[in-house]
Amino acid sequence: MITRFIFITGGVSSSLGKGLSSAALASLLQQQGYKVRLKKMDGYLNVDPGTMSPLQHGEVFVTDDGTEADLDLGHYERFTSVNSRSSDSTTMGKIYSSLITKERNGKFEGATVQVIPHVTDEVKEFILKDTGDEDFVLCEIGGTVGDIENLPFLEAVRQLRLELGSERTMFIHLALVPYLEHAQEIKTKPAQKSVKELLGFGIQPDLLLCRCTHQLTQELKAKLGLFCNINPERIITAIDVKTIYQVPVEYQNEKLDKQVCLYFNIKFNELTKNPWQSVVQKILHPKKLVKIAIIGKYTKLLDAYKSLIESLSHGAIANNCMVNISWIDAVDEKYLDINILNDELSKVDGVIVPGGFGENGAKTKMQAIRFVREKNIPFLGICFGMQLAVIEAAQNLLNLKEASTTEFGTTPDPVVYLLTKWVKESKIEERDAGSQLGGTMRLGSYPCLIQKDSLAYKIYGTEVIHERHRHRYEINKDYKDALEKVGLVFSGSSPDLLLPEIVEYPNHRWFVGVQFHPELISRPLSPHPLFQSFIRAIAF
Repeated sequence: MITRFIFITGGVSSSLGKGLSSAALASLLQQQGYKVRLKKMDGYLNVDPGTMSPLQHGEVFVTDDGTEADLDLGHYERFTSVNSRSSDSTTMGKIYSSLITKERNGKFEGATVQVIPHVTDEVKEFILKDTGDEDFVLCEIGGTVGDIENLPFLEAVRQLRLELGSERTMFIHLALVPYLEHAQEIKTKPAQKSVKELLGFGIQPDLLLCRCTHQLTQELKAKLGLFCNINPERIITAIDVKTIYQVPVEYQNEKLDKQVCLYFNIKFNELTKNPWQSVVQKILHPKKLVKIAIIGKYTKLLDAYKSLIESLSHGAIANNCMVNISWIDAVDEKYLDINILNDELSKVDGVIVPGGFGENGAKTKMQAIRFVREKNIPFLGICFGMQLAVIEAAQNLLNLKEASTTEFGTTPDPVVYLLTKWVKESKIEERDAGSQLGGTMRLGSYPCLIQKDSLAYKIYGTEVIHERHRHRYEINKDYKDALEKVGLVFSGSSPDLLLPEIVEYPNHRWFVGVQFHPELISRPLSPHPLFQSFIRAIAF
């Protein structure tokens, strides 16, 4: 088995879509019958994205094995349905941390530790590690060529080309090719300069993806090919599209998959069907519109809710609908006026309160939960949203007015609290409030048992599910019996019955709260059942 490595870099500007391009290409290679893996390297010095603000870097994606990673891993999984692992994501901080730990443990026997060869060797070890029978490993290098923190990554992949040979390595560069409206002309100079900068690091791109708003003519491709030393047939138009799921369709039309196979001199089949065409058709031609409010505290950067947005799209696809999202900033003080908040909620068909840490904005979220509970409006509470739904029930149905979560401080009725011990895969895991950030959380995939006579069972159609978690605090099961007497049913729990996982109101039109993050495992080609059911309850 020969594993081939494709390295994807970006130039001119950040946020051009390297992650989407990597995922789309991987999907096309899958359609050719090849097995793929995707890896991500980020230049920042944080050890992992788990402690980074969602307002700076977007959502933290969580894998089955509990790795907190960049949101691009979400794109990888949605396009390929290949579950990412801890060995698929690294940062320059993680690279340096590993290296320093080795040095402190005497690994280098007092020798001088340097960027070359030690840092670059650590990077190469990450790239090559945990690869088995994959035909392709696609490695995305975050940021932009020229970023100082990314230089060791570029040097490492340059060395790998030398070590593995061109028959096993390929460099793909994604660069901006802007259209100047006033001149009504496409400008190739920024892409040329970006490739030249990459050449300065010893890397000659084998294929150029041109991010643009207008289709590149053969003449422009020939010009770019000449200046960038690239065969014009390997210059691909990466044109703006109406939905991200159109990217693999456009790349197939541009013959990106064919050019990659020709480069590696491997088998290529002309495919007449692309599963993404059906997805795009349903997105662009919906039969119904549903309006959903999302009440969050990170709404100033919508990438903080990337997986949630995509999961709603998946649920809409399954119901031939389009979702119109109304964003409500929970930390905006105007929404503390119940009349203003209720007026906004009266305009939508359903409400979601997603995950989020901290007390800021919680009051607005609980006011919204009470409104949708009383007005019979479909509601989905995710993680913190579920916890607040339970607190709202304790305060307003059990009349425990001081019921709260210990995340906010001491309370006489800790309906939500920090559980210090639980079982995972027959092993006891422990945590305490003084643990390092990330170490206090329940992360990754856990099993959940569902009651048969529940809405949750009707949605999932099975008694055992596996869902991904990312949270510190748990629902206090000591309040379970009292809450069930006032109508809030605990329909899902951990196998040992210690950790409540799903709550619902059977007499409500559709009201479900889940402790986990279902958006992390939803796929456009296999939408998550919770989002399908939620939107179906609204639309029909």
